Amino acid sequence: MGLKQRLRDLTRTETQLEADEIRQRTISDPGAAVACAGKLVERREATVAGCIRCITMPPRQGMPVLVAELFDGERSVNLVWIGRRRIAGIEPGVFLTAQGRIAKAKGQPTIFNPTYQIVATK
Repeated sequence: MGLKQRLRDLTRTETQLEADEIRQRTISDPGAAVACAGKLVERREATVAGCIRCITMPPRQGMPVLVAELFDGERSVNLVWIGRRRIAGIEPGVFLTAQGRIAKAKGQPTIFNPTYQIVATK
C-alpha cells in the first residue's frame, strides 16, 4: 500500500470505509456472479449481492410487505417480499445474494419476491 493510498484512507469517513469493505466483499465473492446495482437492466433477470442496510414494513391495507435495502457498496436495490412481515435471518448487517427480475419502483431498482442465499461471514 503506497503513501497516497494511506493518506486517502485517513481522510475517508467511517461510512466510506464501510462501503469500500462491502464493495470489496461483493466483488471478491467467487460464488456470486453478481451484477452491480448500477448495471441492472429493467425487466431482466439479475443476481445481486450486498449487505442489508435497513428493513421496513410499509403500512398497507390488508397485505403485509417486507422491504429490505440491499447495498453493494455503491448503490442499493430494494428486495420486496409480498405477504411477509418477517423472514428469519434477514436483518440489517447480513450479507446475502438475491436473484430475480428487476423492476423500477419509484425510480429505485427493485426485485419482488427474490430467491436469496445468506452468505456466511468469513
